[in-house]
Amino acid sequence: KFFEMVAKEAVHRKLRGFKPQEISNMVWSFATAGVHADKLYELVANEVVERQLRGFKSRDLSNMVWAFATADVYVDKLYEVVANEAVQRQLRRFTPQGLSNMVWAF
Repeated sequence: KFFEMVAKEAVHRKLRGFKPQEISNMVWSFATAGVHADKLYELVANEVVERQLRGFKSRDLSNMVWAFATADVYVDKLYEVVANEAVQRQLRRFTPQGLSNMVWAF
């Protein structure tokens, strides 16, 4: 019930005021708990693509795509912009765990 309420509130707010790490942490939490929240994942994917990943650290990106993959939610455009950003960052900013998460998610 708690997760459902959080998802509804985040969707209602359209993620306004949510920082990149907060977005990443939220979907990671839902995925880790095994809670399905399709509207939330859809909103996150659209918002992240719209923001063009501005402000997202490498850890945020790897945790986010891990969460999407764990939740069995695949949004091609999200994966495309994350992959392009990872290549642009030349993968140097990713920890070994982050790289592992990214590879597993794709």
